[in-house]
Amino acid sequence: MNVALWIIAGVLAAVCLIGSAKMFVPRERMAAMSSAARWVEDFRPGALQALGAVELLAAVGLVLPAVLGIAPVLVPLAATGLVLLFAGAITMRLRRGERATITGDAIYLVLALFVAWGRFGPESFTG
Repeated sequence: MNVALWIIAGVLAAVCLIGSAKMFVPRERMAAMSSAARWVEDFRPGALQALGAVELLAAVGLVLPAVLGIAPVLVPLAATGLVLLFAGAITMRLRRGERATITGDAIYLVLALFVAWGRFGPESFTG
């Protein structure tokens, strides 16, 4: 199970690292990339940068504390934060009527929930 938690944390970190591009890419360009990214038009550039920063911190928090052995309790806390982030993403997509794109966010939410449960519980770094 420890290996599965590491793999899932790595996948989530990669997803968040890619998602943190919101900090650098203009929202008009992001909206033009695909129809699934049109949601960025509802947010101000500052809000998108804040979301990108949160995703960058989550990517770092999912992996680095455990790898370095410094405050590994941050791993399940970062995963819990991602659960909240993806729950917000699902809520936003429901409000916009984008039901077809909810699947990805729901999968990421479940994966983050699994990492949080696993690292707080049976495969805790402290126990």
